[in-house]
Amino acid sequence: MKAIALFSGGLDSTLAMKLIIDQGIEVIACNINTGFGSTKDRLTHMKNMCAQVGAEFRSVDIRDEYIQEVLFSPKYGYGKNFNPCIDCHAKMFEVAKRLMEEWGASFLISGEVLGQRPMSQNRESLDKVLNLSNCGGLLLRPLSAQSLEPTIAELEGWIDRDKLENIVGRNRDRQMELAQKFELKDYEAPGGGCLLTDEHFSRKIRDFIAHDTFEVADIPTLKYGRQLRLPEGAKLIIGRDADDNAVLEGIENHKYIHIDTDLFGPHSLISANASDSDKTLAAKLVLAYCKQDFAGEQTLNIGEEKITTVCDLSRKDAAKYFI
Repeated sequence: MKAIALFSGGLDSTLAMKLIIDQGIEVIACNINTGFGSTKDRLTHMKNMCAQVGAEFRSVDIRDEYIQEVLFSPKYGYGKNFNPCIDCHAKMFEVAKRLMEEWGASFLISGEVLGQRPMSQNRESLDKVLNLSNCGGLLLRPLSAQSLEPTIAELEGWIDRDKLENIVGRNRDRQMELAQKFELKDYEAPGGGCLLTDEHFSRKIRDFIAHDTFEVADIPTLKYGRQLRLPEGAKLIIGRDADDNAVLEGIENHKYIHIDTDLFGPHSLISANASDSDKTLAAKLVLAYCKQDFAGEQTLNIGEEKITTVCDLSRKDAAKYFI
């Protein structure tokens, strides 16, 4: 028998899988990619956690579906920032449920803990997720199972409810005990892994949709680099470091053109429809972030256009354009 686990890579979802695997159930760890996870590549970490508990790892990309159906029209609204947590969780379970027949699974599991997050994991919110995803009875939450209604897996005897947990609230002592018991290594400290819960990232999204229609290809343009909005409406993205530069150099998005210079400095993008005035300002701002060992006029390539200007602005001047 198989179960599909909604897997984030965190300790709670890892423990939930281990509790089920130890009862003889094969578990497929399904990591659902909405596009708004960490900017760091966590693939190696997630595969490592799955290997430690004996789960098979699979990833499912729902970025377009998520943008079209959840991000801008959540039934239950947003959290503190741009995070539609209840609708987001429901969409993930809906997707997992769709995969059950194809993957040969009989039920779903998640690492949610009753009361751990006051807004999105209280009893009412957990019930809303079940109703919205139409997963009532199918979804087992092993870490809090004994405080929740029995699910199909328990009622049918596939799972021994007495071997599940009764964790409630934000205290993580029991999770630490289980991690030690199962000899788990290199697990992550708890924390928000979703960029939509971040105030600064949320501000970037709000700015973007005030000027343009949001698409999957736009996600990386918000996740990397300094974000600036210029006086005549152009968006300027200036790389912060070598990692940012590498990502920005690889972006091919018809909404942007690349800014290149022979100087030691950042790689940048600017709106393809930028005015001449905004392009000139962008050139000056990019120069402000180049290594300060040059003088006089400098020529930058903005798309196929060459713009020659001097560096007469500072990084402090650039700050007034930050989003």
